[in-house]
Parts: sequence; structure tokens; C-alpha cells
Amino acid sequence: SYPFCDRTDTPLIYRAIDAWYVRVEDLHDQLAANNATVHWTPDYVGEKRFGNWLREARDWNISRNRFWGSCLPVWVNDADPSDMICVGSAAELEALSGEKVTDLHKHIIDKIVIRRDGKTYHRTPEVLDCWFESGSMPYAQQHYMGAGDFAKFFPADFIAEGLDQTRGWFYTLMVLGTCLFGQSPYRNVVVNGLVLAEDGKKMSKRLKNYPDPTKILDNYGADALRLYMISSPVVRAENLRFSENGVKQILKDLLIPWWNAYSFFVTYANVDGVHEDEVATPASPNELDRWIVSSLETLIADVTAAMDAYDLQRSVRPFIDFVDNLTNWYIRRSRRRFWKSQNDDDKLHAYRTLRYVLVQLSKVAAPFTPFIAEAIYRNLRGASMPESVHLCEFPTANAAARDTALEERMAVAQRAVNLGHNLRKQKALKVRQPLARAIVISAEPGFEERLAPMAGIIAEELNVKTVEFASDESRFVSLSAKANFKTLGRVLGPRMKAAATAIAALPAADLSALLRGENVSLVLDGGNISLTPADVLIQRQENAGLTVANEGALSVALDTALTPELVAEGIAREAVSAVQNLRKETGLEVDDRIRLAIATDAEASAALRAFAVFIQSETLADTLDISEGVSGDSPDQLDLNGHLASITVVKG
Repeated sequence: SYPFCDRTDTPLIYRAIDAWYVRVEDLHDQLAANNATVHWTPDYVGEKRFGNWLREARDWNISRNRFWGSCLPVWVNDADPSDMICVGSAAELEALSGEKVTDLHKHIIDKIVIRRDGKTYHRTPEVLDCWFESGSMPYAQQHYMGAGDFAKFFPADFIAEGLDQTRGWFYTLMVLGTCLFGQSPYRNVVVNGLVLAEDGKKMSKRLKNYPDPTKILDNYGADALRLYMISSPVVRAENLRFSENGVKQILKDLLIPWWNAYSFFVTYANVDGVHEDEVATPASPNELDRWIVSSLETLIADVTAAMDAYDLQRSVRPFIDFVDNLTNWYIRRSRRRFWKSQNDDDKLHAYRTLRYVLVQLSKVAAPFTPFIAEAIYRNLRGASMPESVHLCEFPTANAAARDTALEERMAVAQRAVNLGHNLRKQKALKVRQPLARAIVISAEPGFEERLAPMAGIIAEELNVKTVEFASDESRFVSLSAKANFKTLGRVLGPRMKAAATAIAALPAADLSALLRGENVSLVLDGGNISLTPADVLIQRQENAGLTVANEGALSVALDTALTPELVAEGIAREAVSAVQNLRKETGLEVDDRIRLAIATDAEASAALRAFAVFIQSETLADTLDISEGVSGDSPDQLDLNGHLASITVVKG
């Protein structure tokens, strides 16, 4: 029933003693007013947790009965304890005592006696609470005594500490700032949560319930660890259960793809001898170049806005999407521009755009991932640019380079492509197998006009011969409706059964209107009720020969019928993929020419011969020998869409 010492486990006894206090209870209104001027991240900590604490704050005990600590500068009259002198500086103490003050430690200061007007004063024996010292930090570290440019360092632009400091450092800073200067000593506060072990317990040296930090840094790097922490809820006053897999995922999802994009540029720039002295601002007519530059400027704007709001977690979220767009969309779709043998303007635009994007990305990412940003920047920077990325100004978003309409079109095209890829997976249709057509469907006004310029991109990504646009989904699927009992049941009550029957009989025109986000009217018991899209669950039954997927207002249909010509092209594309894998396995460089031989059955041989020019162009094959006949037990046999084949690659 009594307390124990945290360090020695010995029992403690509470005893009332005299102490020195700051009269905080008289400052409640002023503290609340000063707190209202502070921007907190997250805001609820300042408004609720800290605000409530200030409104109920009690007088603050600032004295401690121990040896080490800053001496309370109060000298008390030996004969009259109510007569005290509060000394404001070492110089004032020298003037009052007539002694030279060179050491402010307790055992020295306690020997100094003040004699004035026939009275003798000795220092009170207590020392200051260390939180008083930390709360004095803004001006104490400057040795501020009333002279100099106070506004240069007070108030602070921002401070950051753990959630527990609402009753510690945040509090003492605010109390002393209010007492001494009548204002908050900080403008912005970033509140951190606690980093716990993966099991939710506190990290403990005794329990060893955390991974070795040195191994984390050695295995994944400091950048991955920094980014994992910054992107987690711990920077928004929530606790984080530290997971090594989380650090690994950041490395996999962002840092490795980013480095691969850099490596891609360096590899092909060296092959083509592209080594311009300066980083050129892109002025490319290519739509893909303009899109990635616009996306970069959007990234810079989003990161800047989040940083200006001191929201670290939100500031790093856009990076993963941007790097994914850079690697899995821009570079992948631009590969042929880098591969082609002729050095034309389009190829130069591609190089200049990718270099510019990588350098700017290094600048905007430098505060978060300083090491990989520095490595990429140093190799790609222009001759006139600062030597280090950390000496550069943080980039400012160029509004003139942003094309939000283009970004929106590309985003819709990407959604359509994702829907199409999902359909291929569902039907076990490889992307390398060409299909006759894709139909992109939306009832949104002006949809076809906006997305028509993206038809070529969608066709290439989905490997279809044509892309069609439509506004009426009912041409490709049979629509049926069911009542949503969750939304309608509590409204209609006993009429729900009749409503469900009526909803199931809704005409196609009403279903199409609901898909467009419009309300429709339903006649029920002689009256009308308005149905919202949330009230009706619309089901789709695909028409024969089509497979359809939907996401919000967007639907995509694929024609899955395969003609002999499509089958033959699928075999040829499968062969190209197999050859490219063999090139990698045998260590060939990206620009090495080869001699290629393929042995397979008669049907596959005919398909390969029909697409021989395509195969040679894609694989950099100077010669292509296609023969019939392959042994079923050959150890190096490959499967070309159900046709056994043996492929030989020899450097040319």
C-alpha cells in the first residue's frame, strides 16, 4: 500500500515539506489564450489534452531538495523569513555580497552571504526543478538578460517532443513564456507517439524484444528506417509497434524502385553517350514527358503543403505513388524511346525529362531520405549546381508546368488499365496474349472526348487491337437490381418487402440513371419515394464473349474471343519474353546483338515465322533460325502457350 523507488525497489515514505511554487492558477485564462495561437500536429492534442491540462493546472512546485541542480536564487533574512532577496544575475550577486562569483554550483553559492541594512541573508537550500531549466531553454541558451534582438530566437518556429510532454516540456515552456513575456514560446508543435516493440510492450534491454538497430541499418539502410518512422502514425502522437517487416516494405516499395529508375537512366545514358553538362528543364512535346513533369510539380506542391502544415506523415505519402508512376508507367512506357537505335529529338527529350525528374525528386526527398538522394543527385547534377543536394534550395512547384487535365486523363487511363489487367487475371489471359478489343464505359458527360487521346496508351497496356468508348453499360452487360436493406429497411419498415419487389423490376433506364449517380422515383403504395444510388445494389451479368469489371462510374469490357491470328501473335510474344529472360540469365548487356534459334512444333513454328521481324526487332537478333521438332524430355525446354520449344541465344 506504499510506493517503491523505481531504481532501487526500496519502500518510500511521503512526508510534507516546505517548497517553492509558481502561482499558475492565476494564469489559466492567459495560458489558454496563448495556447490558442499555437498550431498543433495533431490538433486534438493542443485543443483537448494540453488545453484541458492548462485549464485545470495547479500551482507548480519548482523546488527540489537535492545537491545537484541550479540554485534557487533567493536569499532569506536569517531573522525574518518573510524578508527575501531574489537575485537576477551573477553581477547583481557580486554587488550585493561584495564577493567574486565564478562558480554557480550549490556548494560554492551557499557560502555567499548577503549583508544589507544590518541584516544577514543566506540562500535558501533548495535547487530548481530541472523542468524549470528546460522550460527556460529558449532564452537561457542565449544567455538573454534583456538586451539584444529577442525576436531572432523567440518564439520558436516549431518544437517536437513526445505526447507525455503535454505535462512536461510543452507545459513548462508555456508557463514560463506566459509569466515572463506574455506569449507562447513556440508557434508550432509536432507531437510524437511512443515507439513500442512489435508485441505492443515497451522496448526493453532486458527482454530484448526489439531488433538490433545496427542490423536494421546494415540490412536496410538509414533512409528506409527514417522513411518508415516518418510515414508511420508515431509522428501524429500515436504509438508505433516497430516492425522490421515495415522497414523492409519501405525499401521494397519505394527506395529500390527509385534506385532502379536511376540505374535505368545511367545504363542507357552511358550506352548512348548522353552526357550533357547541365540539367535541362524539359520542353518536350511528348505527352508522357509532360505528364511525368506535371506529376512531379504536383508532388512538390503536395509535399510543400504538408510540410508547411507540419504534417510529416502526409508529406511522405505522395512519394510512393509518384515513384510507382515513374517506374511502372513512365519508364516502362518510354523504354522503346531509350532502346531505339537512332538518336532523334524524341530520344533526347526522354533523356532530359528523366534526368530532370530524378534530380528534382532528389531535392524534394532529401529531407526524408538524405543518403540515396545525395548519391543520385551527385551523379546527375549539372556542372553549375551545388555540390551536394543538401546545399540546394528546396524546390518550388512550377505552376506553369502543371497540366491537371492531363494528370486526370492519365489517372482515368490507369484505372481503366488496372480494371483490364484484373479481368485478364480472372480469366487466366496473359497480358502477352493480344485481344481484339477493349471497351471503356462511363456515363459521365464528355467522358469520351476527354479520354479519347488515351486510347493508344490503353490499347498498348492491355494488349488489345482497338479501344472503343461507350456511355451505356447495358449494351455489354445485363443489369439487375436488389434493394439495399441496410439503407431502406429503417426508412420503409413494413413496406420494405413491397419495395424490394418493385426495385427488382426497375427498368434499364432507371438502372442506368442510378449508375450515373442520379436519384430515381419509385411508386410504392400509391405514393412516390426517391431512391438514391446507395439504396439499390446493381448486379451485372456479362454478355457472351465479354468479361466486364466496374469501379465507381468506370467500367471496362474485354472481348475474350481469340482468332487464329491473335493466338499466333500470343505465341510470338511469349517467345520474345522467353528470349529476354535468357538474355538476362546469360549476362548479356542491354545493347548486345544476338543470334537466335528456336525449335518447336509445326503450329508454333508457323506463328513464329509470321512474326519473325517483330521477334528479331524486340530481341536484337541479327539472325533467327526457326525449326520444327523438339524433344519432350529436353532439359532446357520452354512452354510457349502450350507449345514446347527449345531456344538458343548466342552473342552475335
